[in-house]
Amino acid sequence: MDARELTRDEKKEIRSLVTGMCANYDRETGLCLPLDYACYMLHKCWTGAYCRYFQEAVLPLDPELLAALTVEGISPEFRACAVCGRAFLPEGRQAYCSDACKTEGNRRKSRERMRKMREKRPGGGYDLPPPKT
Repeated sequence: MDARELTRDEKKEIRSLVTGMCANYDRETGLCLPLDYACYMLHKCWTGAYCRYFQEAVLPLDPELLAALTVEGISPEFRACAVCGRAFLPEGRQAYCSDACKTEGNRRKSRERMRKMREKRPGGGYDLPPPKT
């Protein structure tokens, strides 16, 4: 696997995972408990060698970062969710990151489709019955 420089967002995600989820990180001293030394992952700039505990126990908590750091070759193509804008790794032609976003996206499309249909009808709305005399 070719080593590449980490992006700013990847460094930020790694830092938040280490400080928030790593059991070996001591928040008071900022040291890695097994090593009694500053955590290697906090100052990482390149892909390649990772802390074994971080790679096996902490990194799987963020599947997007896991895919970006462990995929061979170029980083995978992420797509922005059409509803919430969050980046996700699509499977095929997937346009939404979750089922909730899919439901909301379909609701929006339906609403827009019905709006266009009503605009095409003469009179611009529903046909009402004639007024009673």
